[in-house]
Amino acid sequence: MPCPLSRALLVGFRLSWAWKITGCRRISQLRGAMRLVQFQAKGSNTEPRIGLEERDGGDVVDLNAFDSSLPRTMRAFLEAGEAALAVARRAQQSGCPSLPRSDVALLAPITGPDKVICVGMNYVDHCLEQNVKIPKEPIIFNKFPSSIVGPYDAIVHPTETNEVDWEVELAFVIGKKGKHIQESDAMAHVAGFMVAHDVSSRDWQMNRNGKQWLLGKTFDTFCPLGPALVTKDSVSDPHNLGIRCRVNGELVQNSSTNQMIFKTEALVAWVSRFATLYPGDVFLTGTPPGVGVFRKPPTFLKKGDEVQCEIDELGTICNKVV
Repeated sequence: MPCPLSRALLVGFRLSWAWKITGCRRISQLRGAMRLVQFQAKGSNTEPRIGLEERDGGDVVDLNAFDSSLPRTMRAFLEAGEAALAVARRAQQSGCPSLPRSDVALLAPITGPDKVICVGMNYVDHCLEQNVKIPKEPIIFNKFPSSIVGPYDAIVHPTETNEVDWEVELAFVIGKKGKHIQESDAMAHVAGFMVAHDVSSRDWQMNRNGKQWLLGKTFDTFCPLGPALVTKDSVSDPHNLGIRCRVNGELVQNSSTNQMIFKTEALVAWVSRFATLYPGDVFLTGTPPGVGVFRKPPTFLKKGDEVQCEIDELGTICNKVV
């Protein structure tokens, strides 16, 4: 049996040379939805690569092997604009060889964005759960980009809090720079959609730090994203998708994105009044009802819990609390 280092080197070699390996299974599923991912060789610490996931949980095509001129991070890929997407489409249509999922570790679809923008109380049913009025304008806050982790990475329970809560959310990613964007033009600035988990420390969010939300939202590992960035043209209707969260297998949130008060176009237009949006910027669009803090009695995550967040057409992320 090879040592762990030898195995990691072997897997890395397979990734680098996958394009030349014969007998790799052809993938026909990729001719449908475009699911962009960032990945590494499993068990290695190699630099990220850009790929196409054939389906949620499926094998991955290495786009950097298909075209070595492509950027190796999603942010740079999006900054390259239509030229990079055209390469991805060619790879998708070519039936090129795929890497076995067992050899691949998915990272967050986007890492190191300029901004992570979040929206509070953006579901009608979540407002009813809290017995608060429907907001007339979007409630905007943020997370630090350092809070981002991958779709299957651990959530670290901080020693500073006893009230860690779950929030499944629809996220979208900016694909084109813009300022003062009109709602009618907003979707031209959106690259695609993914699943997000807005992990929240309720004591720090609601009772500490002058009741400013930032510190309660931005602990390290408090922003799992994934599993893939599904391009906007691959999603039937982002504002009519089932959205669910399970904790240890128990369904705790179950709603639809049709409950969103401010849709993608309105959020892009609103935030771009105040700040320039850049490719790679991430928006978390709010959570439906069922969070732990409003249960009777309140329920919070503890070490060992497993949280599964899923959205129709986008996929599922699963993160264990450690």
